[in-house]
Amino acid sequence: QVQLVESGGGLVQPGGSLRLSCAASGFTFSSRYMSWVRQAPGKGPEWVSGINASGGITSYADSVKGRFTISRDNTKNTLYLQMNSLKPEDTALYYCATGGRAVVAERAYWGQGTQVTVSS
Repeated sequence: QVQLVESGGGLVQPGGSLRLSCAASGFTFSSRYMSWVRQAPGKGPEWVSGINASGGITSYADSVKGRFTISRDNTKNTLYLQMNSLKPEDTALYYCATGGRAVVAERAYWGQGTQVTVSS
């Protein structure tokens, strides 16, 4: 019974910041590569960022590089996404996911999502 529960989304103005959290349970979190995936209205899913099991290697989509930071706390089984300098085009449902880039095609490996809306 893998569970991924995202939180921290909300409505923010352009240029603002949010930190998303993902509480994981039902598997050995500390041994798994984790990703964030997002899906904007009317668009397909987009891989946003990933982090290896120990947290020492991170990757980002070009669209968010320099603005977003992925991290994890394996003692708390929690994944984070710090989002700064937010843009309207960042508006989407954000999902925590178990796996790398290819997980965008594996809805069963995502959580329930948290809504991020960037608007003035």
